[in-house]
Amino acid sequence: MCVNYAPVQRQLLRDVFGVEPPDAEWRADAWPDYPAPIVRAAADGSREAVMGSFSMVPKGRIPPGVRYFPTANARTETIGKLSSFAKHWKAGQLCLIGATAFYEPNWETGKAVRWKIGLLGGEPFAIAGLWRSWPDGAVSFTMPTMAAGDHPLMQRFHKPGDEKRGVVILPRDTWDDWLRCKDPEEARTFLQLYPADAMTAEPAPLPPRQKARPDGQTA
Repeated sequence: MCVNYAPVQRQLLRDVFGVEPPDAEWRADAWPDYPAPIVRAAADGSREAVMGSFSMVPKGRIPPGVRYFPTANARTETIGKLSSFAKHWKAGQLCLIGATAFYEPNWETGKAVRWKIGLLGGEPFAIAGLWRSWPDGAVSFTMPTMAAGDHPLMQRFHKPGDEKRGVVILPRDTWDDWLRCKDPEEARTFLQLYPADAMTAEPAPLPPRQKARPDGQTA
């Protein structure tokens, strides 16, 4: 699973993805329910960037009394079956989630250490995504994940004994084919883990939280 990534910023949307950035702000790190840009196919087939919330069903959209179910990731095995994703998967609402890195916990030291994962040379990339819209026009999205127990790099992450999963990084020459794909079975042919020898990973622990002083400043 992946619940933390570094979205591409405005200039990379223009230079790498060829789209005009949304008229909004977003953070350098995204977590579930954070706003971030995605790239999808416009009505004429061209690319367009819109803001979305990172989770297919954000917490604020869950009706009172309904149990919370995390939807920042969608298992590829059930993406066409679960109600949170199936309608949109079958409708071909596919998108690119532009990123410069994503983060996973590594337990090789005996405790969880946050690691940064990306492409060699720091090249920005596109994670395969699925999006939906809401009656008020808002957009949300999820990252499909695949079993990664045999992947030389992605098998190193997550708690011992937990299932290993990985997001799908799309080769750049497939971006438009992915965006325009409307056949769910054809879309599955794009879902492959990226070659480990084209990826890089290193520890990237979060800085310690600063404590507030009585005067409201941080220590």
